Amino acid sequence: MKRLLCWLTSIAVMAGLLMSLALPASVQAAEIRNVADDKIAERGDKVDLNNSSVRRFQQFPGMYPTLAGKIVLGGPYETVDDVLSLDLSDRQKELFEKYRDNFTVTAPSIALNEGFDRINDGQYR
Repeated sequence: MKRLLCWLTSIAVMAGLLMSLALPASVQAAEIRNVADDKIAERGDKVDLNNSSVRRFQQFPGMYPTLAGKIVLGGPYETVDDVLSLDLSDRQKELFEKYRDNFTVTAPSIALNEGFDRINDGQYR
């Protein structure tokens, strides 16, 4: 009985090994991609108006937290200039124009926009 059990176990292990060899190479070598990393690479050093949290605006004096919050809540945007259609004061428009070259717009990503993370990403000092 023990021999039969060992024999069946050996056959099962061999069958499993042979099945793994039969998988297409693309399935075996499939690279796991992180959507958030792809989006970050796409935007480069610029702040993505559709996918960034308000904290990303801290590097621009005068924009954080009020103007940054308006921009984050006002999206999604097709172009960077769409921000100017928000209800902004003249001072806020001037600030946005001052830093305009530091912004970009990419398609909104669920991985970066889920929940309330863009307003409060849970990172505290």
